[in-house]
Amino acid sequence: MSVPRNEYPRPQLVRQDWVNLNGEWDFAFDDNNVGLKEKWFQNGETFDRKINVPFAYQTKLSGINDPSFHDYVWYSREFTVPKGWNNQRVLLHFGAVDYRAWVYVNGEYACFHEGGNVSFSLDITDHLTWGNEKVVVRVEDPSTDETIPRGKQFWIEQSDSIWYTRTTGIWQTVWLEPVSPTHVSKLRLTPDIDRGDIIVEFEVSGEFINKKADIEISFQGEKVAKDTIEVFEPYNKRSINLYNRQIFRTSFHHIGWNWSPENPNLFDIKFTLKDEDNQVILDEVESYFGMRKIHIENEMVYLNNKPYYQKLVLDQGYWPEGLLTAPTDDDLKKDIELALEMGFNGCRKHQKVEDPRFLYWADKLGFLVWGECAAFPSYSEDAASRLTKEWIEIIERDYNHPSIVAWVPVNESWGVPFIKANKQQQHHSLAMYHLIHSLDPTRLVISNDGWELTETDICAIHNYNHGSNDEKIKYEDFKESLLTKENLLNSKPAGRGIYADGFEHKGEPILLTEFGGIGFKVGEDSGWGYTSVKDEQEFIADYRRVMEAVYASKSLHGYCYTQLTDVEQEINGLLSYNREPKCELTKIREINDMWHSNIVKA
Repeated sequence: MSVPRNEYPRPQLVRQDWVNLNGEWDFAFDDNNVGLKEKWFQNGETFDRKINVPFAYQTKLSGINDPSFHDYVWYSREFTVPKGWNNQRVLLHFGAVDYRAWVYVNGEYACFHEGGNVSFSLDITDHLTWGNEKVVVRVEDPSTDETIPRGKQFWIEQSDSIWYTRTTGIWQTVWLEPVSPTHVSKLRLTPDIDRGDIIVEFEVSGEFINKKADIEISFQGEKVAKDTIEVFEPYNKRSINLYNRQIFRTSFHHIGWNWSPENPNLFDIKFTLKDEDNQVILDEVESYFGMRKIHIENEMVYLNNKPYYQKLVLDQGYWPEGLLTAPTDDDLKKDIELALEMGFNGCRKHQKVEDPRFLYWADKLGFLVWGECAAFPSYSEDAASRLTKEWIEIIERDYNHPSIVAWVPVNESWGVPFIKANKQQQHHSLAMYHLIHSLDPTRLVISNDGWELTETDICAIHNYNHGSNDEKIKYEDFKESLLTKENLLNSKPAGRGIYADGFEHKGEPILLTEFGGIGFKVGEDSGWGYTSVKDEQEFIADYRRVMEAVYASKSLHGYCYTQLTDVEQEINGLLSYNREPKCELTKIREINDMWHSNIVKA
């Protein structure tokens, strides 16, 4: 077994005391679905395998490495709770479990969760014996069900085309945490750079009468604001102004205070919840935020009230030994560092809700993120309901990350193939657009990235029709299709119109959000790309050729190049699947930086 993932899993709400449950668990396939009837949650002798959590059984790092269909699997692990936790509530957290999970503690049913993309938690205190404890997890992941949000996970056993090996079961960190019966349960931080305020919302679980909360905000170790709130109800809200004389007396004034890729400035914030009568500290949590604003104006994207040209790269978030789970925290950080080294200022996280640790590094390093969720392939009312539920949980989990500037609920009409004219599927796209804005009014929402858009904040177009180097006419057509707004809006790069019937461009910024995908084989890899080259020199020349067409456009206000890395049978990345550069990264950066007139630093 490899070394388990040990980093703190929830960087936006940090407590000092916690126990990581990653590592070796007992494991079993339940191909005949008899586990419930035979009460495997009580009788563990059927668990005949070992698995390395948090890696799915389909991965090498799990220790099993079996890509075949197993729709029902079971996990079991014994643990002990630290003695100092006996007067507190004990929470059990799952980073993500794909797709349905039933949790049992010491033989008793404790929780059910549906949705494979984000975290869930449960209070297991009343199930504990305060001796040797056991947690058992039953997972159902329907391998061929096309109505669940599955993203790039193929419903056929062998990976093919743009579809990859599935991920079943636990694929992010499992951990324990003690909390006081009265504790901070939710935290929402909303920056308002126009007023210089940070709007702080938090909820208190448990008995809140005669409690108070101290809020302390600092920048680079220097305290810049403090507030004390008497807690009268579970939900609390304060607006704290950060434009004050104390800030302007510090060096902070000279380096700017907003968060951007060029200056990823972060404030630290600490909550101390106390009993007002005896001043006993009940809870201490730490978080951070960035003062950042994203909006559209004059057919451009504005970051911190200035036009900002987005140079994004499509990032699928797969690794050869871990699939959806990065082998280490450093691997998440490394992907961002490599993208920055190539001159990109962000990524579109494609068909995946990424680990919060990736978002943490994006916040720290200065890297824009378009957040996306795994799509369902086939439309149904159940499918629409499931995706809606996932998006509500996604936004609650990731709202505080300043790096996220846009949400993408639908991609290339996946799951809504008749959206061009089908009113029900159009309403689904509109519902997702308005739902996300109702939950998060601070970010942009793209209703159907690629084509057949409904109401949207960005006109996001996909076009892979640049042809190979010897297809001169095709390339000129590609270049011409990008040149003007009229050409872009009238193009049908995939044989589909840019807007669905009844919808039209209303002045939103136009971005080319998928293109490129130049195939270049390195080492023993084999596979496909949208075009192909033979060597490094051709690779650089073809990348330059494609980017020159993008930069010649008079109406594009950003792009997202396909893609950061090779993935399984796709060899169209700038890096190999093992993150080996296919050329000198400075060469890619030189090309990405060759046009500066639209890039305004925030």
